[in-house]
Amino acid sequence: MTTSTCPYAIDVTGGDVHGESAYLREQGRATRVRLPGDVTAWWVTDQALVKQLLTDPRVSRDPYRHWPQWGNGESEFAQTWSLAMWVADRNMITAYGDEHKRLRKLVARAFTARRTAGLRPRIEEITEALLGSLAKSPTGQPVDLRAQFAYPLPTQVISELLGIPDDIRPGLLRSVHAILDTTATPEEAKANETVLYRLLHEVVTVKRGNPADDLISDLVLVRDDEGGVGLSERELVDTILLMFTAGHETTVNLLDHAIHLLLTHPERLRAARSGELPWEDVVDEVLRLEAPFANLPMRYAVEEIRLDDVTIAKGDPIVIAFGAAGRDPLVHGATADEFDPTRPTRKEHVSFGHGVHHCVGAPLARLEATIGLPALFARFPEAALTEPERIRPLPSFISNGHAALPALLGEPAAPAVAAR
Repeated sequence: MTTSTCPYAIDVTGGDVHGESAYLREQGRATRVRLPGDVTAWWVTDQALVKQLLTDPRVSRDPYRHWPQWGNGESEFAQTWSLAMWVADRNMITAYGDEHKRLRKLVARAFTARRTAGLRPRIEEITEALLGSLAKSPTGQPVDLRAQFAYPLPTQVISELLGIPDDIRPGLLRSVHAILDTTATPEEAKANETVLYRLLHEVVTVKRGNPADDLISDLVLVRDDEGGVGLSERELVDTILLMFTAGHETTVNLLDHAIHLLLTHPERLRAARSGELPWEDVVDEVLRLEAPFANLPMRYAVEEIRLDDVTIAKGDPIVIAFGAAGRDPLVHGATADEFDPTRPTRKEHVSFGHGVHHCVGAPLARLEATIGLPALFARFPEAALTEPERIRPLPSFISNGHAALPALLGEPAAPAVAAR
């Protein structure tokens, strides 16, 4: 592996995350890169090494204890870094060991198999309402299938599950979207952080005054009834942020890419619609090929980690390239960059994480996709992208989706099931 004194500078615009990952894979399975703010980190593209590091006790997501540059969050760097929100939060994602188990236990009960399955009727109802709105679009006028379908479906579902107040949700969604924009300046990022936490604290205040049958109310009760022993105020707020962000953005991008891939591979769409190709296989292949979060900062070496080809020093930050891992030719062969839901390795991806940090909401995301996608294409069998060559990615090297997904729907078919 080359150990250049001038690490590769990551493109903050996310203009070609897969091309960038392919280039970095050629440099080695773990190579040095430069992030915004002149932060030097290890970029890991090899799926086997990704799995190893995601389960290695010598790797932590806690910058307060294991990243010297962070300075316990009190350094000038920590206060001004444009990506600070990606490492500053205190929740189960940044915790590990007993602390992680404690926090994950509180969240996991909201995503049990029974509770997730129980959401099916409501997901179907929301899906039908969205399709009904799309069917009212003027004939011949393009619609944005990301903004008008892929985005509102999971945001509505997670908002209801968590109990996000309707009047706070739009502002919260705007602030979360701003976090994902990795082109933001330090000043823009700091301003957004201020707004975001104000809104999160408003949510907690509302739930304290008017608890309901939702997860946020449950977490507030845990915080208050146990005097903070089970959950600190910071952990409470950051856990809400984690569940809301991960609970919709990953599914938005999953639906977005699935729609794009199926409309650009009509033979696969025909096979899925006919039942020849299971929708579950389509979903797994989309997740493999287009990980919803292409790259995720950051993790840190708790102690020196000696690999065969490189040594990661204690305190060094690490970025896991989930998108690159999904296209690893050592796992998926020479066609790793192609969309093929019949490939034997379609399930062998880490797009929802791996090990103890595997996403607890993954079954919900899969359920939303396997309900939403067949319903969309059954209602609009003539749907087609308009100028697919002009579709552009989000301005992010973290969130992997399209800025917009314009399409012509054609004549809608009758609803398969009457709206509830």
